[in-house]
Amino acid sequence: MATDKGPRGHRVGECTQERTGHRVARIPKESGNLPADTTSFVGRRNEMARSRQLLGRTRLVTLTGPGGMGKSRLALRVAAQVRRSFPDGAWLVDLAAVEKQELLEHAVLAALEPGHDMGRHPLDTLTDFLDGKRLLLVLDNCEHLLEGCALLVNALLASAPGLHVITTSRQALGVAGEHLLLVPPLSAPDPDDPGQVATAGQSEALRLFADRAAAALGEHAPSDLDRAASLICHRLDGIPLAIELAAARMRVLTCEQILDRLDDRFALLTGGSRAALPRRQTMRAAVDWSFDLCGPREQLLWARLSVFPGTFDLEAVEQVCTGTGLAVEEALDAVTGLVDKSVLTRKGDHLRARYRMLETLRQYGRGKLGERREAGQVRRRHRDHYRSLVLLAEAQWFTASQTVWFTRLHQERANLRAALDFCLSHTGEARAGLEMAGALWSHRLGAGSLEEERHWLARTLASDSTPSPARVKALWADGWMALLRGDTTSAQARLRECQILANALDDLPAKAHVEQFDGLIALFGDDFARAVPLFESALHQYWAHGNLGDIWSTLFLLSLSCCLSADPRAAALCEESLALCESHDAQWSRAFALWISGLRCWLTGDVEQAVSALREGLGVASATDNRLALAQCLEVLAWARAGEGHCTEGTELLGAAESVWNQVGTALPGVGRLLRHRTECEALLVQAMGRARFTARVRAGAGFTTEQAVARAQGRLVPIPGAAQASASVLTPREAAVAQLVAQGLTDKQIAAQLVISPRTAQGHVQRTLAKLGFTSRTQIAIWVQEQTSQS
Repeated sequence: MATDKGPRGHRVGECTQERTGHRVARIPKESGNLPADTTSFVGRRNEMARSRQLLGRTRLVTLTGPGGMGKSRLALRVAAQVRRSFPDGAWLVDLAAVEKQELLEHAVLAALEPGHDMGRHPLDTLTDFLDGKRLLLVLDNCEHLLEGCALLVNALLASAPGLHVITTSRQALGVAGEHLLLVPPLSAPDPDDPGQVATAGQSEALRLFADRAAAALGEHAPSDLDRAASLICHRLDGIPLAIELAAARMRVLTCEQILDRLDDRFALLTGGSRAALPRRQTMRAAVDWSFDLCGPREQLLWARLSVFPGTFDLEAVEQVCTGTGLAVEEALDAVTGLVDKSVLTRKGDHLRARYRMLETLRQYGRGKLGERREAGQVRRRHRDHYRSLVLLAEAQWFTASQTVWFTRLHQERANLRAALDFCLSHTGEARAGLEMAGALWSHRLGAGSLEEERHWLARTLASDSTPSPARVKALWADGWMALLRGDTTSAQARLRECQILANALDDLPAKAHVEQFDGLIALFGDDFARAVPLFESALHQYWAHGNLGDIWSTLFLLSLSCCLSADPRAAALCEESLALCESHDAQWSRAFALWISGLRCWLTGDVEQAVSALREGLGVASATDNRLALAQCLEVLAWARAGEGHCTEGTELLGAAESVWNQVGTALPGVGRLLRHRTECEALLVQAMGRARFTARVRAGAGFTTEQAVARAQGRLVPIPGAAQASASVLTPREAAVAQLVAQGLTDKQIAAQLVISPRTAQGHVQRTLAKLGFTSRTQIAIWVQEQTSQS
């Protein structure tokens, strides 16, 4: 028996009993019973800090989230960090093996007080035991004993002011004073997403995979994990248990082989620790546990929700997932239950709540849906819902709801892809896909999706060649996209087929589309003498039987043609185009109308008015996320500022515009006459600044965020990514050499080969260079190197 003194003068490890009636006071070990770590703890810095903050101001913190997310490990880590704040120790009670509510209190007593009085009610013994103590209690795995845990915790907190409790559960206890902390997946950026590449090296999920793979492989552990490992972590949603099980497979498989087998992840992700509970040894067992905790309607909804590949809203749930076994009026309660049990997570803004299911849980639900033989029926209902949504969005395109629809359809990208794929993969559904793809064209403009829209248009057009108004519309839309991508040959081929079909169908709206399309091709070829009468004819037809969206878009194109051909009607047409947007509060279209007003003023020499209109257009384009209009306004504003002698600003705006053009996926600025103005502006700036400085400032502008680009366009100075504030002297010679190679676009592996060092060493040099220069991306290093070169 140990003889060290405890916090109250008693020897640690000894127990004293003082009986007054049935009162029992037993002094626990000072440190509690927290188990020692057997593997390294990776990531979770934010969650640990937040947990400690919550424990400092509340007495009950519940860590919640789906199975396999690492709630238990996080709770133990936090408890170990704060243990010194609790003189009577931090104590773990693992409830996973406790199957009945009536055994709950006995399990807590067994952890805290093994020799408790078996003749008394356990709650009385617990409250007496905790009286006067300052103690941290960790109740792990509460979800299957939720009601009992809630009643027990509530009673203990009320009777023991010095007690603090951390619980882990897939569902909140629902006790007054409870503070929830959702344990999210580990960060796992998609290496195929350019916007996430910069943060891929900081991935917590990848660090966990590397650590566990090294443990599995021992001396054969790879020194550098490739893109396949990052994709594994991303496709496993950053779920720690799934990542650990996948890393264990490195004993027999490569990363590429693991990646190839993730479509059947529940068969792959097995073989966890034999010492762990059965439901922690395989991913399927972990998810089975969550599924079994759900009620029948929640289980049914989980299965049906598997048809949603992205986020979704309550309206979609009610339209797609209700029917036999789940009434519409029951959907909200079932969704609430799945959110409470951490199967769904809530996303969205203050206007519309959206929900998301992790891909691993979705795959599990898809298996359950297959067992029910409902997959085809539910997928068709999914397609029907999103087809209706797209057609409604098109009907309301030129209204005050315009921006709302753009935002909503942007959120529904994954669901729209799934709906289109259903149309293409099922016999007799091609016409619906053709209608959807044709209706989406206007919402792709300015959203950076031109190439994807052309992909769907090409596939749907190939799947249904029957003459129909839907086919004319799709040909017309694809022709528009082809022109914006600089593919004039394809556009002319689409025009010829449009003309033949419209005449064969004798469809008046289709004939108006053909006239407008023909005029657009003439406009892009600088043939204004032909373009103007074609647009006038189309506009007349649209006024007779078209909708406002077609009327405005044709009026806009007519205005542009008149501007570029110095037609005296240009000013009146531009004003009419802008007035139509304002009278219908069509803000997304208004950004284009302001651009053309600014362009007209610049072409006529009224630079001050041009700058004013273009800056206003930038504000509207930014607010409505209209990237095409944003690029157009930045482009013409760059010409205007350069012409006034503001060379640095003009060059940076050119770079910002070029970056947005690339995001949109269209050719710079498209129309031949406008390209000529861009070329003249570049020549002016190169002559004034010199080629090296011009190139550096273009690259700096290309690194602007949208907010920085708009601020610069408004005449405000912004911190320039890659600016040469940092001195080259802060770098070691090796780091300077690495910076030069980064500026040449080399990867870490290529840098390693050049300098005859390991890829991991090269990566370390890059990270230290970023830190010393205060940068966050390799692009900033490249710009900085260019700046240093131009100043030397």
